[in-house]
Amino acid sequence: MSVHTITVDNGQVKIIDQTLLPTTTEYRVIHNKEEMWEAIKILRIRGAPAIGIAAAFGTYLGIKDSQAADFTSFWNDVEVTTDYLATSRPTAVNLFWALDLMKAFIKKNDSLPVPELKQAILEEAQRMAEEDTAICRKIGEYGEELLQDGQGVLTHCNAGGLCATRYGTALAPFFIAQERGKKIHVYADETRPLLQGARLTSWELKEAGILVTLICDNMAASVMAKGKVQAVIVGTDRTASNGDVANKIGTYGVAILAKEHNIPFYVALPTSTIDMALTSGDQIPIEERDPREITHGFGKQTAPDGIDVYNPAFDVTPNKYVTAFITEKGIIRPPYDVNFKKLFEG
Repeated sequence: MSVHTITVDNGQVKIIDQTLLPTTTEYRVIHNKEEMWEAIKILRIRGAPAIGIAAAFGTYLGIKDSQAADFTSFWNDVEVTTDYLATSRPTAVNLFWALDLMKAFIKKNDSLPVPELKQAILEEAQRMAEEDTAICRKIGEYGEELLQDGQGVLTHCNAGGLCATRYGTALAPFFIAQERGKKIHVYADETRPLLQGARLTSWELKEAGILVTLICDNMAASVMAKGKVQAVIVGTDRTASNGDVANKIGTYGVAILAKEHNIPFYVALPTSTIDMALTSGDQIPIEERDPREITHGFGKQTAPDGIDVYNPAFDVTPNKYVTAFITEKGIIRPPYDVNFKKLFEG
């Protein structure tokens, strides 16, 4: 992928504005924590890994103009910033993971003069971004081994380079497969109501020269029944310690269809997206979004005035539908409650 979701140039943080894709590729400068909060909230930047990296850079943007002369005063500015950024979106655990990491880093370096600490915070955010790229490539390398030349693979929503710093999670195996000479045919669900599959996934794969066919969400069962799909790979915004998966609304249905058609259903994720504090998916907070995303999608009214709308951004897929998880540390198979513990103990 030539497109980088988040870049830093001379201390200036830029993101690719995903609300404008696929017709316009535009980088937007993010000047402060308020602009980063807004970018996360309205999905200028989205996807669990990318949200985490955005939070790290948002921490820097929130304190770079701090007038604090001592660490105690500076720490107050840090907490104001991180508490504020934490309110942007509730489901993606990487947001809170990254904020906690940044706070721990800042505390560890409390002896530095404030100007030096500010620079160190920026450098730590950059290090996290570089680490994310390496992690996503490892996910791609492990996931590629599960794919055969000539296979059809279905994906839902967008978990590509746009959801991370590069490569992404669910799309990473496709990029590595292409690099290694395998021909994979990807079927991309459009992913209503915001069409991340149509606008983002199909754009990424087409730009990369990977064969991709866009389908409506309600066509997934049909392409499976016709034998066009031999595997499903999706991402996740938060996974509980038992393997229950929160991902873009519609993922649960795809998982059920895959099981009915004896198709393996894989979830690609960095280990930072596994929330070991949660024993089941029932504990994952599910974001509900503006009804107008459904009634007035992309500016055109498609429903009666005053209609009641239910618009959850995510659903939870029970672990029994997940064939395996693709992580940067390898392929994790059931029982997930046991093997996730081993993953973190190792």
